[in-house]
Amino acid sequence: MLQARNRQFKLDLAELHAICEANYVRFLRLFPAYETSNVREFQLGPAHVHLEVIERCRYTTIFSLSQQHAEARWLGGLKVEVRAYHDAGMLEVGSFQSHRRIQPRYNYPNEQMHQQDEKSQQNRFLADWLEHCLGNGRSSHQLVIGGV
Repeated sequence: MLQARNRQFKLDLAELHAICEANYVRFLRLFPAYETSNVREFQLGPAHVHLEVIERCRYTTIFSLSQQHAEARWLGGLKVEVRAYHDAGMLEVGSFQSHRRIQPRYNYPNEQMHQQDEKSQQNRFLADWLEHCLGNGRSSHQLVIGGV
């Protein structure tokens, strides 16, 4: 058992890239008008989701994603900052909750108690959350049929 603990963690770069590429596609399905709109909001069950453009550059866009539950005092909220690399078609977590600049890998144990694959875990969580939003999100705006 001691031998397994001393093995150095190896980042699976191909897997991380695949997750980031899939997240890019998922995110653009949730916020297709990001180029002309700065905000997208919708309901996710009793929670409110807010997607916002923070910064636009030629090849990248930084977004803030937040989810506030109706019972926030019990459940807290989710706050993630992501960077979209449009030329590469990838979306990567930049900060998660209050943790900024997560390294691709960490020695373990460490002062912050990050897992060795913290960055991969955060991007996999984002993948699951985006899928959940796509499958269960509902617009918070009423649909108007026929003009009045």
